[in-house]
Amino acid sequence: MPKRVFISFKAEDKKKVDGLRLLAKNPNYELEFYDESIRAAIDSRNAVYIKSIIREKIERSGVVLCLVNTDMHTSSWVNWELETAIKLDKPIVAMAVKDVQEAILPTPIRGKVHFYSWNPASLGSYLVNAGIIGS
Repeated sequence: MPKRVFISFKAEDKKKVDGLRLLAKNPNYELEFYDESIRAAIDSRNAVYIKSIIREKIERSGVVLCLVNTDMHTSSWVNWELETAIKLDKPIVAMAVKDVQEAILPTPIRGKVHFYSWNPASLGSYLVNAGIIGS
C-alpha cells in the first residue's frame, strides 16, 4: 500500500513537483506514494477556509515531504504547513528541489530534520531512514 504523502512546496516549484509526482507513478521507478498535497489552487481568498482544506490533507497523510528551494524559509504558508504537521505529529522529510545545492530550512524544521539533496531515486530510503516506512 503506498504511503500517503503531503508535499509542502512553493508555487514556483510546481513543475518540479509534478515531475516527482510522475516518477512516483512510473512502474519502473522504486518510488511509490499517494500524493495528498494540493494540485490546483484553492478557489478562495479566505485563509481560514484554505487552511482547513490543507489541514485535512495533512491529517490524512502519513508523512510530509518538504521540497526545499533557496527561499523556502520565507514562505509563511510553508511554515504554517510544517507547524501543522508538527502539531499533528507527522514525520517530516526535507529534500532539495532539483538544481538546489544548499538552502536555509524553514524555521519549524530547522535543526530538527535532515536536509537531503535532490535525489528522487533515494527518496524511498530517506523515508525509511526517517522511520516512516519499513525497510
